Amino acid sequence: QVQLVESGGGTVQAGGSLRVSCAASGPTFSRYHRGWFRQAPGKEREFVAAITWTGSTTEYADSVKGRFTISRDNAKNTVTLQMNSLEPEDTAVYYCAATTTWRRPGLPGNYNYWGQGTQVTVSS
Repeated sequence: QVQLVESGGGTVQAGGSLRVSCAASGPTFSRYHRGWFRQAPGKEREFVAAITWTGSTTEYADSVKGRFTISRDNAKNTVTLQMNSLEPEDTAVYYCAATTTWRRPGLPGNYNYWGQGTQVTVSS
């Protein structure tokens, strides 16, 4: 059974850093493009970052460009989101996702698999 499991969330003060990771199970998961989304209370799920299965191409939401970095280790079927200069507005549940298509990677509907989410809280 295909599973995505996030880890690494927590609470940090504004200006600090956190790293969240997503481990995937399944023999062909290294060939999936991966994305990170987040959802704050009362808001819709929004795109954060995505990376192709080769790791050669990445995309970021404007709100996180220059602060967040997505990377992957296909040998470990893991994708990581390094978050620096965190702001209270970054507080949300962060979800990782996987897709076989790179067309419009910012759309949640294009992803086939989702993790259960991990809470990131940034205090002011």
